[in-house]
Amino acid sequence: MRLLLSVLVLVFATLGLSAPAQELSALARLDPARSAVSGDEGGFTVTLGLSQPVPWRVRLLDNPPRVVMDFREVEWTGLDVMPRSAPQVKDLRAGVFRPGWSRLVLELDGPFAVQTAAMTTDPATRVDLRLKPTTPADFAQAAAAPEPAQWALPDPAQLPAPPKRGDGPLVVVLDPGHGGIDPGAERAGQTEAALMLTFARELKETLLRDGNFSVVMTREEDVFVPLETRTSIARAAGAQVFLSLHADAIAEGEAVGATIYRLSEDASDEASRALAERHDRDDLLSGVDLTEQDDLVATVLMDMARTETEPRIDRLAATLQASLQGAGILMHRHPIQSADFSVLKSPDIPSVLIEVGFLSSADDLARLVDPAWRAQFAEAIRAGLATWARDEAALTALRKN
Repeated sequence: MRLLLSVLVLVFATLGLSAPAQELSALARLDPARSAVSGDEGGFTVTLGLSQPVPWRVRLLDNPPRVVMDFREVEWTGLDVMPRSAPQVKDLRAGVFRPGWSRLVLELDGPFAVQTAAMTTDPATRVDLRLKPTTPADFAQAAAAPEPAQWALPDPAQLPAPPKRGDGPLVVVLDPGHGGIDPGAERAGQTEAALMLTFARELKETLLRDGNFSVVMTREEDVFVPLETRTSIARAAGAQVFLSLHADAIAEGEAVGATIYRLSEDASDEASRALAERHDRDDLLSGVDLTEQDDLVATVLMDMARTETEPRIDRLAATLQASLQGAGILMHRHPIQSADFSVLKSPDIPSVLIEVGFLSSADDLARLVDPAWRAQFAEAIRAGLATWARDEAALTALRKN
């Protein structure tokens, strides 16, 4: 199974770890039964069993010497019962250090160097970190190394002001999957993050040339954007359509051709509940003030909005499928599927996730790196969005009559 992320030893400004009263969404959970910190004469090893893969990184910090491991949301329940037998580790603590990110800190009894660091996902997700003793000078040099820009955790997004609704261009938000410290699927020197950013830029130009679309992208470069920030960008942009773009890799089963995903019905109620618990109340429904409402009321209002939006999503997926197939784009044997993707959970924004292709397929990869094929795909999406927008406008006019 492929390594989820390559890991660098990086430095960041010295930060203390506190545990603010913030509820994590538990994208991954620690399994203490599969976790341990163990030491020997040659150093010590950290093994973390996780419920699923997440972006992560490891860095060395000084004064005092410590190892810092940052993860995209891990619930650390059970850390206190995790086996520990490494005298080199003086203290171990974990918590939230910024929205969407959790941190594990190991305070050391001296200078150490990262010997190996890897996340494996077969048969279960596990992080293995091995450190060996080093000289104070080498440790200080490693701790002072600059952090590459693509590993920088983003500041809260500077969100655009929502446009005025009316008869103007259709507001489309394009979401190139992954980015920065999370490259996504990888094959033959290509990464999902880079390919989807290239395709999103091309699709944006195709839509803008049409003149009937306004386009906002969740990322314009190779940076990591948390999942919830992506939906916040869509909300702030006044999105009327949200398209998340991916090119995954699947080790087993059929994975060839484009696929369109909508939020599964089973996930809808849970999505509303989770959003009500975790989001800022002005970031849930366009034009509805939920700041004074409790979770139950907010959930009911979002379910009502989702009931109205779901038929529009069905029509969007069907129209995009027809347009892609009409343009000669190869599609998966099951071209429209349902899944519990976080970026599809906005209750009032028609949202779909498009697997443009699969990096695990050699044929799909050849198409994904072909500019002419990508242009054909982008044009099919443009035509599909134009048809869907016209049909929705006609249905709205009929309801008013």
